[in-house]
Amino acid sequence: MMVLPEVFLSETRRLLGDETADALFRALETDAPSVSVRLNPLKPSRAWTKETTRQVPWCETGRQLSERPRFTFDPLLHAGCYYVQEAASMFVEQAYRTLSRFVTPRRVLDLCAAPGGKSTLWRSLLPANCLLVANDPVLPRARILSENLLKWGSSATVCTSAFASAFQPLTGFFDVIAADVPCSGEGMFRKDEGAIQDWSPAAVEKCAARQWEIVRDVWPALREGGFMVYSTCTFNRTENEDQVERICRELGAKPVEIPLEEEWGIVGNVTDSATPVCRFLPGRTPGEGFFLALLRKTSATPSARCPKTKPLRQPDNASRKILAEWLDAPSNFRLVQADENNVLALPEAVADDASLLFSLLRPLHCGVPLAEKKGRKYVPAHALALSVHLCRTVFPEAELDLNQALAYLRREPLVLPVSVPRGIVLAVWEGHPLGFLNNLGSRANNLYPSAWRIRHEERTREVDDE
Repeated sequence: MMVLPEVFLSETRRLLGDETADALFRALETDAPSVSVRLNPLKPSRAWTKETTRQVPWCETGRQLSERPRFTFDPLLHAGCYYVQEAASMFVEQAYRTLSRFVTPRRVLDLCAAPGGKSTLWRSLLPANCLLVANDPVLPRARILSENLLKWGSSATVCTSAFASAFQPLTGFFDVIAADVPCSGEGMFRKDEGAIQDWSPAAVEKCAARQWEIVRDVWPALREGGFMVYSTCTFNRTENEDQVERICRELGAKPVEIPLEEEWGIVGNVTDSATPVCRFLPGRTPGEGFFLALLRKTSATPSARCPKTKPLRQPDNASRKILAEWLDAPSNFRLVQADENNVLALPEAVADDASLLFSLLRPLHCGVPLAEKKGRKYVPAHALALSVHLCRTVFPEAELDLNQALAYLRREPLVLPVSVPRGIVLAVWEGHPLGFLNNLGSRANNLYPSAWRIRHEERTREVDDE
């Protein structure tokens, strides 16, 4: 039986009123967490059809499941065909639909982005020629963020690991900044008992101070007239309405109302303020606790100013000719050297901005990691296999059965049919690439990244994004 802190109960009752608070407490104490996934429109598959699921009301590609399967052992998850994400977080789609009535974003920053649910959603929503910078300041979390973005397969993305203040030199650079800030995690109570044990009024105040510092530090990088999508996974007023009102008052912003459907069950502002916000409460809406507000910057910001950096050099002509053939539309990309041995493919539409960020922040990945030079030969990067820009006629393919696919994802060696040519081979499951193999004939060396492998029965990266 869940035991909620008395202070949380009394403060929530005071905030929401008895009827709404009691419904929330019942849901937290008795209901199982909901399960939902979001499909990748770039990689259509048989996964989670409308006939076997319910659609998340506010997200076109969101699907609610009746029970939680063993996601880790579905190769389509590892191929990037869908992402396990709690339903309330998918409301970012409605924030985007609202702000896109005012601006067509060219540069978007997802500031606190790990593990990647909202970033992959942003990537699916944004125009193909819009640069998405997905960031998390904690390096191990940023590595998981990078993995999930690479699996998603799109190219106009940069993944970084930096604190908010690192973006200050990019004055007025971003049209949109999403700040899903660290919070006291009240929305995690029915999924994580540790969240209850860690909660206290002091923790709420500490989180609020940290949230303010993050928003204040990144604010100069948002252009005048640009949008901030501020969100938390908590219920209290201190980290939500009070924080939004402080941003508007002290930094210069105006709240923007997001149109809602009554049947969605989303709660608006529950304080004495008229500031339009969106609250998701278990028992009323699918998903866990979530809060979101859309703000438009009104304070003056100089036009985009960026530090001067050296352009990234390109590979020699012979190398460019070889590697360009690995892309399905090579004229749309600029090939550059990440270092002496590694080559990136940057979409021409965002290449200058991506090169700037590469020089300024040294990202975990940038564009499409294309190849690594080993000796006198280039070996395709694993990310290329998962990219939707891979030319599928370059490498021979080996269609795996389920047991082979899971063995591949565990990074075990495989034996391929004699009909499969020797050399670099693309491992495929139901038509979707999983990665590369080096077929030696008697066996095939597994080139799947060691850090990504399935570790026996471990649930590695199927944790819902919050």
